[in-house]
Amino acid sequence: MHLMKFRNTIFLAAAFLGGCAHVVPRLTTPQVSTAAVLDIPFNVVSPDGPGPFPAVVIMHDCSGLGPNSSGSPARWAKQLADSGFLVIMPDSFSTRGFADGVCTDPSPSRVDVGPSRRVKDAYAALAYVRTLPNVYRHRIGLMGGSHGGATTLVTMAAPVGGVEKPSVTPTGFNAAVALYPSCAIRMGDWRAGGSGVYKPLAPVLILSGELDDWTPAEECSKLAAKAKNAGYDVSLKIYPGAHHAFDSSRPVRYVATRVNGNAPGGRGATTGGNAAAWADSIVEVTAFFKRNL
Repeated sequence: MHLMKFRNTIFLAAAFLGGCAHVVPRLTTPQVSTAAVLDIPFNVVSPDGPGPFPAVVIMHDCSGLGPNSSGSPARWAKQLADSGFLVIMPDSFSTRGFADGVCTDPSPSRVDVGPSRRVKDAYAALAYVRTLPNVYRHRIGLMGGSHGGATTLVTMAAPVGGVEKPSVTPTGFNAAVALYPSCAIRMGDWRAGGSGVYKPLAPVLILSGELDDWTPAEECSKLAAKAKNAGYDVSLKIYPGAHHAFDSSRPVRYVATRVNGNAPGGRGATTGGNAAAWADSIVEVTAFFKRNL
C-alpha cells in the first residue's frame, strides 16, 4: 500500500497518512450557489502492484482531513488498500474555509459544506479516479462515516420522481457504505420521520452503533426497512454496545461542544472506538465491496 505521488500538482500539504510532506493534487468541482468552480485537494492511496484495481471514494466526517481529523478515513484507506482497493479521499472543507472541521461549529455557514453540497465532490472524485490507468472504470464504490455517511446516502439517492427501481449504469457508483450516518434528512423521496422511500441507485450497506447519541440508528432502521420492503438493496447492521465512530482508534468520550440536533440544547455527543465493531466492520465492508465491485 502506498500514497500515490503526482507530478502535475500545484498544492503541498502535510500528509495525514504519514509524517512527511507530500504533493496533494486537486479536483475541480462546481460550486452549488454560483457558476464558479472550486479546487479541492485530495489524496489517493493505492495497493501495491500495477493493478488495475477496483476503487473506493471515501467522504470524510465532520472533522475533515486537516489537523483535527478523526483519523477514520485514513484508517479505512489503509484497510481497503491492503484488501486490493485503490482509495481516493477528497477534502471538502479546507478550501471552503473549514479546515478545522464543523463538528463544533454552529454557524449558519456550515450549510455550505452540508451533505447535499458535497455530492458534487463525490462525483468529481469519481470522474477523476476513472482517468487513472490502474483502476477498473466501472468498479467504483462510495463510502463515508457520519457527515460523510450522510453524504454517501444523499449521493446514492435517486432523484425525486426518478425511476422506481433504477439499475446500475456506467455513469455512477456501483455500491456504497454509510457508517453511522444521519438518516433523519431528506434523501430523494425519503423524508426525516419515516415518510417516503429511500431509493438508492446501487446496493447500500449501513453500519450503525446501538448507543449512538449523535446519529441514532433508529432512523436508519426505518429507512432500511422501508427500502427493502420496496425492493431496494439496502442492508443495515447495528453493533450492540457501540457508540458513534465505533471505527475510531480513540477511547469513548463525551464532548459537550459538538453540534448535535438530537441532544437537548443541540449540543453534546459521544464518540469512540469499539474493538469488536471495528473488527466486524472491516469484514462486512470488505466483503460488501468485493461482492459488488
